[in-house]
Amino acid sequence: MTFRASIISLYPEMFPGPLGHSLAGRALSEDKWSLELTQLRDFGEGKHSRVDDTPSGGGAGMVLKADILGKAIDAASPADDPRPRLLMSPRGRPLHQSQVRQLAEGPGAVIICGRFEGVDERIIEARNLQEVSIGDYILSGGEPAAIILLDAIVRLLPGVMGNDTSGDTESFETGLLEHPHYTRPQEFEGRTIPEVLTSGNHKAIAEWQQQRAEKLTKAIRPDLWDKFNKKIPD
Repeated sequence: MTFRASIISLYPEMFPGPLGHSLAGRALSEDKWSLELTQLRDFGEGKHSRVDDTPSGGGAGMVLKADILGKAIDAASPADDPRPRLLMSPRGRPLHQSQVRQLAEGPGAVIICGRFEGVDERIIEARNLQEVSIGDYILSGGEPAAIILLDAIVRLLPGVMGNDTSGDTESFETGLLEHPHYTRPQEFEGRTIPEVLTSGNHKAIAEWQQQRAEKLTKAIRPDLWDKFNKKIPD
């Protein structure tokens, strides 16, 4: 089963963008996932294919219209489509690695890229859109966020990474940040590789990696450290 991504955007020319290179690009060319693009303005109204209007109740900016988005979503994703419908939005739930992995195990996703002040709330309710945020900051549109989401998903698809287990110990997969990495040369500007990593003692190496991962997480991401501790039985 190929992971099928459908993008609804005012700027579909932004895709595949970075997704056409490296792991994701190679996987796309090998049909390990597919990318379908829908130009929202194709469903717009009037001479200028209008897709937005002023916000009810007043305020700055414009809002994407529910009826226009509804037509685009229905064209890209019929009622019997099993794929989740995701709206890239700063108002959404923060994206986590567990959600990325869950999406990678599914048939694909329909991703709506917001613009302007946002979208009419009624389309979120009517089409059961799941709002997804990639961080507590504002972008000019949902397209860069969609690219980030798909990059995170595609690398987890079967056969995309050379070694399917290579991502198992990465940051967030275990609840901790990843331990430090080293490689040759043995010495760089007076700094050497920790002796334990060249000892050949795999048990000691694993213990060192775990300790360093815990130390880094506690220092840099105390929020993750608190969550990790809650998973450890007394």
